[in-house]
Formats: sequence, C-alpha cells, structure tokens
Amino acid sequence: MTDCLEIIDVYKDYSGLAVLSGVQFTVKRKERHAVIGPNGAGKTTLFNIISGKFRASSGTIRFKGQDISRKSAYALNRLGISRSFQITNVFQELSVFENIRSGVRSRYGLRYHFLRKPDSNARINERTAAIAENLGLKDVLHVPVSALSYGQQRALEIGIALSTDPDLILLDEPTAGMTREETVQAIETIDRVTAGLTLIIIEHDMDVVFSLADTISVLHYGKILISGAPDIIRSDQRVKDAYLGEDHL
Repeated sequence: MTDCLEIIDVYKDYSGLAVLSGVQFTVKRKERHAVIGPNGAGKTTLFNIISGKFRASSGTIRFKGQDISRKSAYALNRLGISRSFQITNVFQELSVFENIRSGVRSRYGLRYHFLRKPDSNARINERTAAIAENLGLKDVLHVPVSALSYGQQRALEIGIALSTDPDLILLDEPTAGMTREETVQAIETIDRVTAGLTLIIIEHDMDVVFSLADTISVLHYGKILISGAPDIIRSDQRVKDAYLGEDHL
C-alpha cells in the first residue's frame, strides 16, 4: 500500500504559542486514519494546515509524493483533497441538490454564467443526484437545507466534500451534536461513501473511531503520542491516562 499523505516534522505557533510541535505520521492510500486527542490538542489546526487554510510554521506535507506545504486550499482541492468542518458549513437557503451541484460543477471546472442555466448539464445533474442518493438524501433533494434535520445537514456536508471526487477526504468531527441514533446512521453512511478513498477523521466519539479507523494517531499537547492499529491504541496505558480513561478497554 503506497503513501497518500506524509506529515513530516510539522510545527505551528501563534505569536510564540506552540500549537503543533513536530507532528509526524503517514497515511497510506485507501487507509482510514483517525486523529484523536483532548480539546486543545491541535487537531483542527492540523486539519487546517493539511487542507491549506493555514500554513505550517515549519515542516513538510506531501500528498502522493508532491510537496503541498505552501499550496492554497483551492489548489489542494484541485489536486484531490477535500474536507468537511466541525461546524456545519452549507448554504442554508439553497436546496440539497443546489448545494451538492455547486461542488460537482467546480470539479468539472464549470463556472456560473448568466446566459447558461445551471441545471442544463445532464452529466452534472446525474452526478449530483447520485451523490445525494448515496447519502440517503434522495427524498429531500429539492428541499431547502434550512428545513433539514441536523443529521441530514451533516450528511449533506459530507456530500459537498465528496462532490469534487477527492482522493483524500478530511472529516472534522462529522458526528458532533448528533443523537446516538443519528451517530449510528452516520457511521454506516461514512463507511459506505468513503469506500475506496483515503480518509482522515477527527472525532471525539470513540465508538465512531473504533468502528471506522484502520489506524489511530493520538495528538496530545501538539505532539503525536502514538500511532497504531485500534487494538494497540485501546490497550496503551499512556493513551488511557491522557485521553481514553479506562472505559474503552
């Protein structure tokens, strides 16, 4: 299995305050890799650096062998990296279809033009409908996002991330705020729609992490405490002391 993403000695500080200190790990192609750790560990900052929203203070990030350390979020999306956000980030007044279609159009390099109707491209429409159906949103395809349940809105955000056909998808706490029933459904959905993709997920719910992840990296005070298979992480005393406690034995 070849490497998809390499994080090499990444540091990030804000006005002298260190947030990430020498973070280093590798994500294999088609691997599902979870990053866990307590609040303030630097998880979202790491995602922001990988996705191009922020730049590392030092260190290197390679995607499929290419140094992407200084590329913009837009350029990284074109290369095949897409992400969702911890706080739902969708167009509330547009429909499910319109939200997903905006990403699909971007993937095909199509811009909106006042002389062309956005719904006139059959290929775009078919791809949009297929993504919505795969997410279980077929029955609300033309419903405004503001009328959806919270769980449906979170599923839609994953759909928008998938709409650009990424090779690597970053999901930032996709089940945050969900009920247990919604979380179970979200696990099934994420498992299905990310099949064949490389996935990095930040998540506090350990049921989600242990259900989805092939590999887990524990971030603690801006450093990787350990990376390994779920069974290794579950049994590591340092991880129990720093984050898991004894309830996840």
